[in-house]
Parts: sequence; C-alpha cells; structure tokens
Amino acid sequence: MSSANAVLPPKQTVTATMARWVASLRYQDVSPDAVYQAKRFLLDSLGCALGGYQQHDVSIALEVLDEVAGSGPATVIGTGKRMDCISAALANALMIRCMDYNDIYWRQDPSHPSDIFPAAIACCERSGSNGKELIVGLILGHEFEMRLCEAAFPGIRERGWHHATLTAFVSPIVAGRMLHLPWEQIQHAIGISASHHCTLGAVTAGKLTMMKNTVDPMATQGGVLAALLAEKGYTGPEHVIDGKESLTHVFGPEWKLNLLTDALGSSWRITQCGMKAFPTEALTHTPISAVLDLVRENDLYPEQVEKVQIRSLARAADILSDPSKYDPHTKETADHSLPYVIAAALVERQVTPLQFTMEKISDPRIRAQLKKVEVVADPQIEKVFPALQRVIVHIDTTDGRSFSKQLDFPKGDPRNPLTDQELEEKFAALADGVLSKPAQQRVKNEVWNLERVESVTELMALMEADVRHVRRITTKKRGALLSKAKRRKAARV
Repeated sequence: MSSANAVLPPKQTVTATMARWVASLRYQDVSPDAVYQAKRFLLDSLGCALGGYQQHDVSIALEVLDEVAGSGPATVIGTGKRMDCISAALANALMIRCMDYNDIYWRQDPSHPSDIFPAAIACCERSGSNGKELIVGLILGHEFEMRLCEAAFPGIRERGWHHATLTAFVSPIVAGRMLHLPWEQIQHAIGISASHHCTLGAVTAGKLTMMKNTVDPMATQGGVLAALLAEKGYTGPEHVIDGKESLTHVFGPEWKLNLLTDALGSSWRITQCGMKAFPTEALTHTPISAVLDLVRENDLYPEQVEKVQIRSLARAADILSDPSKYDPHTKETADHSLPYVIAAALVERQVTPLQFTMEKISDPRIRAQLKKVEVVADPQIEKVFPALQRVIVHIDTTDGRSFSKQLDFPKGDPRNPLTDQELEEKFAALADGVLSKPAQQRVKNEVWNLERVESVTELMALMEADVRHVRRITTKKRGALLSKAKRRKAARV
C-alpha cells in the first residue's frame, strides 16, 4: 500500500491523554508544596463539612439517604454512619459545599475543586487506601477542575451553564484513580459521567434555592457512580470532550484544549487555588474586604453611611445585585447578595456564618442598609479580570465625608493567603458544637500528618460528632415536635 493510501491511526482523544497520566501518577511524583496545600485544603474542607452538618438542607438530605442509601465502606461526616460510596460522596460533598465557605478558583469559569474531595475519600475507604493515596486524589481534583476553568473562551458560566458541568468531567477521574482503575476504565468513567450531567446556570440566577449548593455535590456523586460502573466493564464515550456533539462541539465557540494536558506534572494547580475568608459567593470577597477596611479604619457606623458604591465586574452587577438580591429571604440568596453582605459588614463589622441566620437576614438594622448599596459595572475592571479581582469602593457619609479604597484581591487569595493559624481558627469555629476540643485536635494532627496515616477510614472515624448536645432536627422530627406542641396547646384550651 502506498503511503498516500495508508490509513492513519486515529488521533488520541483528550480523555485518553488525561486518563493515562492519572493512572500513572504516584505520590512521589508530587511536589512538597502541592502536598502541603492538599493538607490545608483538606482541613479547610473538613471544617466546612462540620459546619455544614448543622445546616437544614443537610438534615433533609441525610433523612432521604437514611431511607434510600445502602450500607457500605464509606463514612458520613458527623453521623459516623457507613454507607455506600455514592451516597456518602453526596452527603459529604453537600456538607462541604452548603455554606459556600470552601475553596474558590476563578479564571474563565469559577469552581470549588474541594467539592470533589468526598469522591476521593469515599473511594479511598472502599479500596482500603492510605493518606498518601488520598493526597494524590485531592491534588488530581484541583488539577483538572482548575484546568477546565481555564480552557473555555468565554467560560461556560457566561453561556448560561453552571460549573458543576465541569465537575462531572473531573469527579470520575478522581474516583477512578482512587479505585486503582486502569487508564482505559478511567477514560470510560469520564465519558459515563460527563455525557449525562450538564447543569443549568439557573441554579445561581435570581432567587436562589438549596439547589445552588447541591448541583456540584450531585456531580461528584455522579462521578463515583460512573467509576464504579466502569470498574465492572461499563463503557462511555471516549470523545466526550473533543469529538462530535462533545463538550467543545455543543458548548462552543472557543476552547484551548491544550490547557487540559500541557505540562502535566511540571507544576500543580492546587498551589494556585484560593480559600474563602467569608462564607459568601466569590465575587463578594474583595468588596467585603474593602468595606470592612474602610469601616474599621474610619470607625464608621451604619447610621453615618449615606451611600456605598461598589465598582466591579458586569457579572457581579448581574448575578449579585439583581432585584431579588435587594430583598433576600433565604441564606442561599443572602450569601449571593452583594447588597446584603455589604449591609452586614456595615452593621456587624464582620461577615461570618453568624450573619446568615434567618434572624440576621430579617434584622431591620441590616435591611435598612440594603438600598444604600449601589453596584456599578466598570469596563476598566473587566479588562484586568481574572488576573485581578479588582473592586473600587466609595462610601459617602451623611455629614459630607467620602472614603474610597481599591483592592485587587481578597484575603484568602494565593497572593494573600490564610495563614495556618487562621485556617485552624476557621476550622475550630466551624467544628464547635460538633466536635469537642480534643476531637478537633485529633483531626488536625491527622491532617497535618496525612502522608503518615495508614487508613483513610481511621481518619474519617474521627469525624463523628462527639458533643452530646448536638441535635440535628430533621423534617420528620420537626413535624412531630410541631404536632406535639399543637396537642399541648389544644389540651390547655
């Protein structure tokens, strides 16, 4: 056969390149800084999960899982119950995510790579793996989630899709690697998960619901299911990223797919990810930081403030200050409301989980500040994003004074990171009421020495609540208590 008529071998798909590298990666290949950052993000995520364990949406989800989940090798944080890997991954990911307090990366698209940690944890428990293997899984989730955030121009969020769509491509990579699947099965797991899981941006537009923090955990859950199916021989489309009617075909127009595979292993994306100093949407962090600085430096009280102008990105004005954000009635809307978080900063001089109780959201003093907040889209700020998360804040007072501050990135950004001490303080604040101080210290010791942990299951056993007064009132229990109260009232009448 002449060379002109020779049949060329098919070009290797992107998922094949990714899967081959993932299957071959070992702990000793990873840099010390990446290992250190993996520990930091794990401690941060476990703290977020302990805080999330106390939230109402998690109570509902755990009640449902008690009904439908099977027993298995994976531990559920807080309860200490052992469930199947798929259910445990969903429960733990929801706990990490539900307060909107875990990590953040934003380039063309935003993401919270630690939402994928529960896939690594659950599959490590199933495979009987140690701390070194878990570290590899944590790093892999950040590596590919962050690369996917860099690859689309514009980002898929700008096209109306939620970043959980990207998580569906990454969670099966992590789950498959932690199950020690060969590269071919990891590739199939990617195809299984990604081909059926695309998430509408509606979950973060307008009035927000509990689904805002649930879609990414569901994508993590789907990745674990896909890996388990692939392990048994189930197949999925290998061209799910770069073939006909694939990610790039359907979501067009421009993708730089080389960003998914270039220089894998030469540097580590996890070292470039940020942490949240506030339990709010990422684009609120820099304006919160600037307003808090101005309020504290000038000893301003809310009654003295006439107007607060926030100059930021067009998407901040669109997503975070639409009409529903000036009248929040749920935690989910409040933590995505730029007017609310600025109002809380003015009144409370802090923005913590304490500012997102229904009592605070309804506080007349905070609500009186909402209409003072003006959000303006600034084209000049647009030009420097995402390299800089710049905001310019102007505060005018009732006595004619004016204060301004420009910030280019918030506390928690890799250029201004939380210290280890600040990270431990955040962990303690979230763990209080669930874990006793000695239990908290045991968790911290294990995480900081994760490479020496012999069993991920032993680590997860430390995450069971040991504070006796913790009471998680589920929907059924709440209904029973209400019925009992009504009977008592009727008896008195």
